[in-house]
Amino acid sequence: MLLLALATLELALLVKDQLVIQGAARAGARQAAVSTDDDSVRQATFDAAPGLDGAHMAVSIERESGGDGPVTVTVTYHAPIAVPAVAWLFPEAVDLSATAVMRQETG
Repeated sequence: MLLLALATLELALLVKDQLVIQGAARAGARQAAVSTDDDSVRQATFDAAPGLDGAHMAVSIERESGGDGPVTVTVTYHAPIAVPAVAWLFPEAVDLSATAVMRQETG
């Protein structure tokens, strides 16, 4: 019974990380919509995910040519397993990702 509870806790932590990643992708897309500076987009993305390890996070930015086309921000996070007692039930780490698309307003 304890293992089931701990496995459920680990799943809840992974779902929480996924929600944080989705919010970070949206924050990055919002910044990318009003700025052409990719470093500020990455910084906004990392700032929107304060509880996650930035060393395990990757941000990609894709802009369509022209100032009013869409910009796509994709965030990938290599989430480690946090509950050691049930680590044998899960892979060593779980890859989580989220994508957000917004129209650029810089043109």
